[in-house]
Amino acid sequence: MLDVALFMANATQLKAVLEQGPGFTYYITLITLISLSLALQLIIGVLLIIIARRNINDTEKQERLDLLNNVATGLVFLTVLINIFITAFGVQKSGLYPSRGPR
Repeated sequence: MLDVALFMANATQLKAVLEQGPGFTYYITLITLISLSLALQLIIGVLLIIIARRNINDTEKQERLDLLNNVATGLVFLTVLINIFITAFGVQKSGLYPSRGPR
């Protein structure tokens, strides 16, 4: 469930950055970081599904499952680091940019 929550938070952050437009100071940086985070989360989700569907009691598969688990753990750590940088660059909507409502 945390993966889904982080995925939704990243999608919301991406929307906020896109609404602010290319004039935003860290526009390209944030688009890149958020997109990378979303892609890594999808890869992690697929890895976790693969790991969960395999039989850990089968000794022939244990080494491969251990490797996949370590890869997934490393990607989770990388995703956390990327999201720390996303937060540091500040995605929050500041109200400095006018909304696109009726004029």
